[in-house]
Formats: sequence, C-alpha cells, structure tokens
Amino acid sequence: MLFQNGKLIVRELEIEDNLLLVKWLSDPRVLEFYEGRDNPFDIEQVNKTFYERENGLARCIVEFENVEIGYIQFYLVDEEERKVYGYDEVPDVIYGMDQFIGETEYWNRGIGTLLVKSTLEFLVEEKQANRVVMDPQTWNERALRCYEKCGFKKVKLLPKRELHEGEYRDCWLIEYVK
Repeated sequence: MLFQNGKLIVRELEIEDNLLLVKWLSDPRVLEFYEGRDNPFDIEQVNKTFYERENGLARCIVEFENVEIGYIQFYLVDEEERKVYGYDEVPDVIYGMDQFIGETEYWNRGIGTLLVKSTLEFLVEEKQANRVVMDPQTWNERALRCYEKCGFKKVKLLPKRELHEGEYRDCWLIEYVK
C-alpha cells in the first residue's frame, strides 16, 4: 500500500490486476472519458501498456471500502513535457498524474475528489512535489470540476493535444501549486 485516507487505499499495480484493467478499459462508459470508445483494451494491450514499460510511472490500483474501483498513475514530469507545458525554466519538482474510476457505480460520490486530494497530499509530503499537473480534455467538465475543487487552476490551453475518438482534442494544462 502506498497510502490510505479513511476508506480509500492506493496500492501498486500487480500483474493479476490486468483483468480489472481489461474490464474497465473495455467499458464504453469509462472509455468515453479515458482513451476513447474507439480504443477498447484487450488483455494484450493492457499488458503492453501497463506492464511492459519501465518509464518512471507509479502505476496504482484504487480501492474504496476494500473494492478495487479504479486506476491512478503519477510520475516526475520529464524535460520534454516541461517544455511543452512551459516549465523548462522552472526549478520546481513537478509531478504529473492521471486517473479514472473504472467501476461506474462509484461515480458522482465524491470518491474522485478524495482520490485526487489524497494523491496531492502524498506527492507533496512524500515526493516533495512543488507542483502537480494534469492535462484533461476541455470538454470533460465533471473531471475539471473535481480537479478545481482539489485546488488545481487552469494554466493554459493545449490545442489539439490528445487523440480521442478519431480527432485531436484540446486540453487544459492545470496545475496545483504547493
């Protein structure tokens, strides 16, 4: 376990979690917001994407009340991404993060807000992060509301940043500053 906040636990991804990821990443309701409905994952794609890469990502499963409900990853922002975001001259320790709740019956219950706030606390206290950034798509208003509740602010528009369902979508660079 990496950290816990009440009924919420975040633990490192294990190989047997691949079936959970296939379940979540083949659900059109989840894919509408994460990866795209035109990109359902099978076991091979999950294994390649989540288990064959060693690129400094902390990949984790989210549990709530002892039920595995989602996924979160966080990482130090590298030099290339710092340039894209406009942080190439900023000396801060900057982490990026991405997450989703894969069990849709857990949506709209405040768990996403608890997850993001808890992860921010972990990154600031344990990883000495000065800033945490994300780049959600501009149309994902539910996610943006959650992130803003957690203290993220919109920094700049990233035009045509992410391919989603056959078209490049605009994203917001948002940041949390300690």
